[in-house]
Amino acid sequence: MSNDSIGKTLTVAVLLCLVCSVIVSTAAVVLKPLQDENKLLDKKQNILLAAGLMVKGESVESLFQQVEAKIVNVETGKFATEDELKLAGIIDAETYDQRKASKNPDLSKALSPSDDIPSIRRQSLYATVYIVRNDSGELETIILPVHGYGLWSTLYGFLALEEDANTVVGLGFYEHAETPGLGGEVDNPKWKAIWQGKKVFDDAGDVKLGLIKGTVDKNNPNSIHQIDGLSGASLTSRGVSKLVQFWMGENGFGPFLATIQEEGV
Repeated sequence: MSNDSIGKTLTVAVLLCLVCSVIVSTAAVVLKPLQDENKLLDKKQNILLAAGLMVKGESVESLFQQVEAKIVNVETGKFATEDELKLAGIIDAETYDQRKASKNPDLSKALSPSDDIPSIRRQSLYATVYIVRNDSGELETIILPVHGYGLWSTLYGFLALEEDANTVVGLGFYEHAETPGLGGEVDNPKWKAIWQGKKVFDDAGDVKLGLIKGTVDKNNPNSIHQIDGLSGASLTSRGVSKLVQFWMGENGFGPFLATIQEEGV
């Protein structure tokens, strides 16, 4: 067969494609455990950052030993029992994938348009929360997974609260595709620092924490619940407010936080 023939050209192209596909597939299989390990490590780091527990020079794994992962029944606001988890097919808090569960009809529920404030469509029935205790074994910090739609993407992050289940320790997003310099400012350390010390609920128990347009007036009595809006990113700001209001409310972790306030861990 001539080197210039169409048949030989196609044969070489097909063989080259097959070899490349085998190499890519093999690399994907071999590297998957490492990718999963790095993904879990990144998740742990973001949990520590939200809770203000990250220490420069210390390993993530050693610092994360002080964090206890537990699964909560979102609807009842109670920690899930072993029987519940077994019935749902959930092995443990470490391996439970809340994002994957939200796509499983058996482990999630569809939200009505009126309830779907953060535009997530479906909500998982169970969620992994993270508990940090002090040396005496008393509750010190609660870290809650939150997510909701901004302008271009769904923002995934963690909101950490003090033992009163009301005072914010920190907020951080580990995944989003918002516009750099605008909505992407959710990653700005100075902006994230504003959240510390803010209150989620007012005296009546209603969720009041959220972003405003412009800068917070510290003389305003409601400033304890207000966060500076992101300049030039009104839709992202609105999205962050909505996701916080949803997950701290009655359809999110509201029942769980009420349980913490009434009964402790």
